[in-house]
Amino acid sequence: MAYLLLAVAIVSEVIATSALKASDGFTRLWPSLLTVVGYAIAFYCLSLVLRSIPVGVAYAIWSGVGIALITAIGWWLFGQRLDGVTLFGIALIVAGVLVIQLAAPGQVRG
Repeated sequence: MAYLLLAVAIVSEVIATSALKASDGFTRLWPSLLTVVGYAIAFYCLSLVLRSIPVGVAYAIWSGVGIALITAIGWWLFGQRLDGVTLFGIALIVAGVLVIQLAAPGQVRG
C-alpha cells in the first residue's frame, strides 16, 4: 500500500509541476488551481508513505522518478530539447533509484 501511495504522490507532483509551467506565473486560473491541488495531494500522500518507508528511500524514489517523468513531459508537451548528456544524467538517476529500491524492501514496515 505504501508504494501505491508513493506512486499517487509522484504522479500528483508531476501533474502539479506541469500545471505550474502552464500557469504562467500563477496568472492563469485553472493551471494555478491544478498546481495547488496537485501539490496538496502529493504532500498528503507522501506524509502517509513516510509512516512505513524511510524518508531517505521515499524521497530518493519520489525525486528520481519525478525528475524522469517531468523531463519526459517537458520534452513531449513543452518542446524541451533533450541532448545526450541530459539523457545520460536521467539514466544515472533512474539507475540510482533502482539500486535504492533493490536495497530497500527489507526496510519497509507494513
